[in-house]
Amino acid sequence: MADGWSAPESFARLDHDRAARRGYPEAVYCAGKTPDQVRAIAAELRERARTALHPTGATLFTRAEPEHARAVLAELPDARHDPDSRLLVWPPEPPPPSGGQVVVLAAGTSDLPVAREAELTARYLGRPCELVVDVGVAGLHRVLGVLDLLRSARVVVVAAGMDGALPSVVAGLISAPVVAVPTSVGYGAAFGGLAPLLTMLNACAPGVAVVNIDNGYGAGHLAAQIAAPL
Repeated sequence: MADGWSAPESFARLDHDRAARRGYPEAVYCAGKTPDQVRAIAAELRERARTALHPTGATLFTRAEPEHARAVLAELPDARHDPDSRLLVWPPEPPPPSGGQVVVLAAGTSDLPVAREAELTARYLGRPCELVVDVGVAGLHRVLGVLDLLRSARVVVVAAGMDGALPSVVAGLISAPVVAVPTSVGYGAAFGGLAPLLTMLNACAPGVAVVNIDNGYGAGHLAAQIAAPL
């Protein structure tokens, strides 16, 4: 191929049938890939879309640094790029929402990139989704102020760093399951997200599922599955 980048068959085997098999398409994790590799994957997705008999839904490019984003946009110029969450999506329009409501909470502004990744993931997997920001436990009245919204949700995603206490608080107030996302936000004793991870795994409120540190994509995907149409 031109410009020195290789065909994806030399480094990747794209799972084009995943949407038919699991109901959701494969995502492209950009971290650890070169921009040329990401560009080749984007080109194959474009060519596949031209010849496929049935649409397979949106492809998410996650953890995309600026150079990855430029590579994707070189092949898919209409892709949606959200720099804060390091996410690109193609095709750019989300599907019509169906299923139950997903609510995503960001404990603090510093947790917003991970929360935004979860929100966009759930939205592009077809769920109605609302993002609520800066409702950490240091000001508990902020959580109580959105309690009606939380109780209307089929599932709530909570992204929190530092002490990681918010998911347990939320789970004690609502009947829906909570997907907890520890973030790598906090001072030294937070150990890059390990402290909130352990807090969430030890939540005293039942009904809390915990994903990996900073894994907004995994949280949004799980929430979309939980809130799928019955």
